[in-house]
Amino acid sequence: MSSKPTIPKGTRDFSPSEMMRREYIFNSIRQVFRLFGYQPIETPAMENLSTLLGKYGDEGDRLLFRILNSGDFLSSASDEDLVNRKAGKLSSVISEKGLRYDLTVPFARYVVQHNQEIVYPFKRYQIQPVWRADRPQKGRYREFFQCDADVIGSDSLLNEYELIRIIDEVFGLLKIKVIIKINNRKILSGITEISGESGRITDITVAIDKIEKIGLTAVIEELKNKGISEESIARLLPVLKLRGSTGEKLKELEKILNNSVTGMQGISELRTLFGYLEKTKLRSSFETDLTLARGLDYYTGAIIEVKSADVNIGSLCGGGRYDDLTGIFGLKGISGVGVSFGADRIYDVMEQLGLFGDPETGGQTVMIVNFGEKELDYNLKILSGIQRLGITAEIYPEPVKLKKQLAYAGSKKITRVIIAGEDEIKNNKVTVRNMQSGEQSIISLDDLASAVSV
Repeated sequence: MSSKPTIPKGTRDFSPSEMMRREYIFNSIRQVFRLFGYQPIETPAMENLSTLLGKYGDEGDRLLFRILNSGDFLSSASDEDLVNRKAGKLSSVISEKGLRYDLTVPFARYVVQHNQEIVYPFKRYQIQPVWRADRPQKGRYREFFQCDADVIGSDSLLNEYELIRIIDEVFGLLKIKVIIKINNRKILSGITEISGESGRITDITVAIDKIEKIGLTAVIEELKNKGISEESIARLLPVLKLRGSTGEKLKELEKILNNSVTGMQGISELRTLFGYLEKTKLRSSFETDLTLARGLDYYTGAIIEVKSADVNIGSLCGGGRYDDLTGIFGLKGISGVGVSFGADRIYDVMEQLGLFGDPETGGQTVMIVNFGEKELDYNLKILSGIQRLGITAEIYPEPVKLKKQLAYAGSKKITRVIIAGEDEIKNNKVTVRNMQSGEQSIISLDDLASAVSV
């Protein structure tokens, strides 16, 4: 007996009701993106590994899904490579492409490739799946959708402000209470400078990014394991322990980072951004989080992360400024900033908090009972007339018992059933059944449009 088929760990099937909820999320995000003047693009699911590798740090590189070359993928591998089983070298020989890890790096590649066609500043949004060879767990999947908005070709901090406005509008529309956490990579650079470990910014930021998850003691231990001296850790501690309002934190930071030009620039940028935000009435709360590092190599300025205020599930949205990203592909001097919404985690939060209504009954839907060939012409004309009104409608495909057809309509949460048998056809009428109340009424065809539109 053959075994039951399964899907890979970290991936999921979605039922019609789940898809309707997901589409509600996607459509809400898309609506806000368009409200702020962003335009859609799409990029391929797979990219050349030369595009992806080295853009996310060592940890990101390890999580890339690689695609084997077509045909005899081992033909390019030497016997020595196969015998020695050196995974890194062998992988580069047998695999030239990979599934995209995020949408930002493919976007940077797109900008470089289509530079002559683009008018700057270029504001784009993109809603597509990405893949990461991560360990599956609650709220973390190997295949998931990202919903990105980016502005490229402008240094203005008004872009960061606008993206935070977009975050606030999206989560307000979805009725999710969130906390928007903001930091600046220049401040983190200044912190590593005053610690005496300016060449170890990636090691330090990757560790302190975990402080909320594993705690200060575990972060200190990780820093020690990475070879950061106790003296340097001691210099980091006052920053990691800073408390108070954004103003109080920045005032204290100015004293600590007084000798770091880069650090002081980061403080200035944060002050400007918070000045914009404080003049705007946001639904969401926002705060400075100096431990926020988002361990990706390409952020150079503002860093943004969004957490649910009510569910412990990881970040729902994140992003930042990445001045150097297109330079990696040969296009210098173009700054970018963007955010990415994690639709799958948003779905989980909304489901846990009961924020979905019933999308299946969000509008009028109609089913026409099938009595057979004799009545079919009459009913097909009714069907097309209803659909032209923009109302979802279908006819049951087989002339089975009425009870079975009504049960089908009930299972699909159809709101109105139209019954047009021999008697109704003779009198140019139909019977309309309200599936919520069970009430039925006989009406003329002239009144049908108003009966199914309410």
